[in-house]
Amino acid sequence: MGLLQERAQITSSAINSNQFTAMTTTVFSAEQIAALSAPLDRAKVQTRSQAGRSLTYLEGWQAIAEANRIFGFDGWQRQTVALRCANQSERTIGRDQKSGWGVTYTARVRITVGEGAGSQVIREGSGAGHGIDADLGQAHESALKEAETDAMKRALMTFGNPFGLALYDKQQRQVTHSEGDSSQAPPSASNGTRSIQRRPSPPAPCSGREAGDDPGLMPLDPATTGKILVTLRGLPRPALEDFTKAFRKRFLVPQEASSIADRICQKRHHDWIEAYLVQQRQPVA
Repeated sequence: MGLLQERAQITSSAINSNQFTAMTTTVFSAEQIAALSAPLDRAKVQTRSQAGRSLTYLEGWQAIAEANRIFGFDGWQRQTVALRCANQSERTIGRDQKSGWGVTYTARVRITVGEGAGSQVIREGSGAGHGIDADLGQAHESALKEAETDAMKRALMTFGNPFGLALYDKQQRQVTHSEGDSSQAPPSASNGTRSIQRRPSPPAPCSGREAGDDPGLMPLDPATTGKILVTLRGLPRPALEDFTKAFRKRFLVPQEASSIADRICQKRHHDWIEAYLVQQRQPVA
């Protein structure tokens, strides 16, 4: 065997080895991959009317709650890498046509999942926000927040259906539907593929069915849960780690559960978290 041929074989082996490593190495656990691949729950989808059309979307707090549930409270980061005021102009507002302001911002947000070089997945998204108010400062604040939230949702959307990717399919074939809701039934396949019947999802870790006469077991409404998750996401890392350990111990969360976000769903959880944050002198939502 000639020297050049031998070197070529060694190089080819190295390339194939690197390709194999790239294909088999992943930041996500099997549980996380299953969650990211799952259909979007229609109960989490909101609808609004815009320019005579009905649009479906996820609220910002819902996207954050899903990121906490799937990646873990300390498993992802959000960074605003660009922010620009695109427009500020006087305008009339309301039926009374009072003088006010219209402001528009554009933003670009980076989402990083995982830690350490080679163990991270980084996605970015761009968005815009509009603020209309009689007070110029309030108009700026509304537009800025909306732009950052819009950009964040677009970045998270690239991770899969739970973050709204399923809504970009006009037929919404990866959106689950309530039983017996024929008006929202997914369209039949027209490309020759078989229709797959999904089995009912198992009940959540705490569904509230066992509440009975115990008020502590009553389920939390989504808005309250969202506020709790946003508050916890804002804790310093050491405080967040201590909280996670304490919550797991207090409510016997199994070790195989990669996240506790979906375990915060009853009034007793809310009351305990509120007391814990006060005791630790942390701000409460």
